[in-house]
Amino acid sequence: MPEIQLLRPDHADALLTFERENRAYFAAAVPDRGDAFFARFDEQLSALFAEQDSGECYFHVVVGAEGEVLGRINLYDVADGGADLGYRIAERAAGRGLATWAVREMCGIAARGYGLTVLRAASREDNLASRAVLVRTGFTVVGARELDGHPGLEYLRGLADVTAPAGALGDEPRAR
Repeated sequence: MPEIQLLRPDHADALLTFERENRAYFAAAVPDRGDAFFARFDEQLSALFAEQDSGECYFHVVVGAEGEVLGRINLYDVADGGADLGYRIAERAAGRGLATWAVREMCGIAARGYGLTVLRAASREDNLASRAVLVRTGFTVVGARELDGHPGLEYLRGLADVTAPAGALGDEPRAR
């Protein structure tokens, strides 16, 4: 069974492999990270840890049985009891419910681990898989906006009804 873990320095190699192997797959639905991301990966990772240490963001990886990174699921712009949710699942793990599981788990982590009461998300209109995940996990459409030159939808989910997550979370986060 996969596990959601708070991003740590020892995830670096597996995370870089995940990003490289799935670059073209992700670029079909979300903006490409660009060559600079890969050329300066260590710097990028250090910046993420600084944001995480400050409590502005919480970065997580979905780790498989062999320690491989199967996905990322993150909370951005954490403030005033809310955060933006972002996620991406490896192409080889897509279509099997992993994103839905991870988003449900993250709702529990956000509520109990970080004390959040609401999550926001956005998806391009043409990203039907992501939109389906958000609806299945209790998000509702609250508006429309452009996402990198494409029509998109904004979603919101309150966390008052969240029950205990079914899976494990390595390095249990604590509210800051």
